[in-house]
Amino acid sequence: MRGLASLWADSAAEAFTARSLQGEFSADLVILGGGFTGLSAALDAAGQGADVILLEAETIGHGGSGRNVGLVNAGLWLPPDAVCKTLGQAAGDQLNAALAAAPDLVFGLIDAHDIQCEPRRNGTLHLAHAPKGMAQLQTRYDQMAARGAPVTLLDSADTAERTGTTAFHGALHDARAGTIHPLAYARGLARAAETQGARIFEASPALSVMRHAGHWVVCSPGGKVRAKALLVATNAYHQAVEQLIVPQPATVNYFQLATEPLGHNLAGDILANGEGCWDSALIMSSLRRDADGRIILGGMGDDVALQSNWARRKLTQLFPRLRDVAITHAWAGKISMTSDHLPKVLRLGTLGLSIFGYSGRGIAPGTLMGRCAARALLSDDDSMLPLVPIERHTERFTRLKTAAFETGARLVHRFSARGG
Repeated sequence: MRGLASLWADSAAEAFTARSLQGEFSADLVILGGGFTGLSAALDAAGQGADVILLEAETIGHGGSGRNVGLVNAGLWLPPDAVCKTLGQAAGDQLNAALAAAPDLVFGLIDAHDIQCEPRRNGTLHLAHAPKGMAQLQTRYDQMAARGAPVTLLDSADTAERTGTTAFHGALHDARAGTIHPLAYARGLARAAETQGARIFEASPALSVMRHAGHWVVCSPGGKVRAKALLVATNAYHQAVEQLIVPQPATVNYFQLATEPLGHNLAGDILANGEGCWDSALIMSSLRRDADGRIILGGMGDDVALQSNWARRKLTQLFPRLRDVAITHAWAGKISMTSDHLPKVLRLGTLGLSIFGYSGRGIAPGTLMGRCAARALLSDDDSMLPLVPIERHTERFTRLKTAAFETGARLVHRFSARGG
């Protein structure tokens, strides 16, 4: 599989390019990071009439925003009761409610700005990989249904009908959710933000960030930005920046491969309704189709050869008739994981915030948090945020945690690839 490219990079209908920062500029808001959080913030702030500059070290969507599975989920990795247990009932309820509506925001922006990103809103399926997984889904269903979510618990027969495989013991369907082409969505947000007046620069890493004379000053190789407010939205792809202290959470590598486009005879009943899926295993895997009928399978890990062998075997186990289909794309990215699986809003100083740690749920939460952060910073009003900013945050043993995730993935996938 070495040498294969990202499907998203090869197939995105949205294109976006920008020059690097050259010279000195002033703005109301400077944003570091061209992913969902930063782009959503830029779009919303520019739409309010603010002068916005966004700096991306690589290209728009280069990080996790352009590499992920493309599932637009409502909520976080944690069940809603666990969110309330960690944050307290009132704060947990506020965050749960905000994130429950976040897919509406994503699909609303897609419609409003005509973003060509293959949106499909037929829900997602959380698949029970084992009987204990079904018990976990029952718990999630009870908590989500109690909050009025349009969720349905499916038995094994209904799950087989929806997925085209008998491998799963059941599933939890969430009608609020859907799928998109993630890189095209990121590029579409950038296009929309630029149309609203935001200035976006690629190949412009921040070398230093400091607070000086009542403003934030960001230096890049080719220039400097002086702004009233600062948003750091670099997440799992954060690079060390002089004079800026942002904790680096543990990261998890996630690998995906895509088949060639399948005709009806092969694709048939495989996810015929277009739901995106992930399973309940500790070392989880994901499954979806794209607009061209490709099957996209993903799993944790970054060992290309090992993950590819596992993925080929997994695909054949799920759908024996796909044994000989060609694999045309393979790629990987990083997920930022916090110890409690909750995103963080970290205060960096006066009118300065950093947002990170979506723990695998970046599309809808990132879009929401970016919009809210822009409004909070421009109005100097933290109540605009669905999470109370924290003054400091420490993630311990991040390298060990990252190594543990990777080791676990390698063991599971090596065992599976050998037919164990």
